[in-house]
Amino acid sequence: METTVKKHIGRNISRIREMKGMKQETLAEILGISQQKMSVIENTEDLEDAKLNEIAKALEVPASAIKEYSDERMINIISHNTFQDDSSAVKNLYNPTFNPLDKLVEAYDENKKLYERLLQAEKEKTSYLEQLLMNK
Repeated sequence: METTVKKHIGRNISRIREMKGMKQETLAEILGISQQKMSVIENTEDLEDAKLNEIAKALEVPASAIKEYSDERMINIISHNTFQDDSSAVKNLYNPTFNPLDKLVEAYDENKKLYERLLQAEKEKTSYLEQLLMNK
């Protein structure tokens, strides 16, 4: 008599996410759901195919890899990932609308102007104190 043990899909999702070095919050953000909802999914034994396909795409693995999870297979899939494309949601998590170097130069310029104003204020104070001393 052969018994088949059904895989826990949620745990498989969690293992794959962890193998990829991704936090639960990050995967939830990619999927457009809350971290709490992601936690519920990872504790769910079975998922509908549409949701599973969406999660597989976010994790950049085939849905069958989640259903038939094994450590050896996942290491091979992750290290030789051919399912990655340039429209990946993971790559678009950090997409600044400004040049960080420009912001750094701008902050430097603002600090320089502030320093010059403070220096001018100190010169004015010194000049005022000198006038007070000469008038005595």
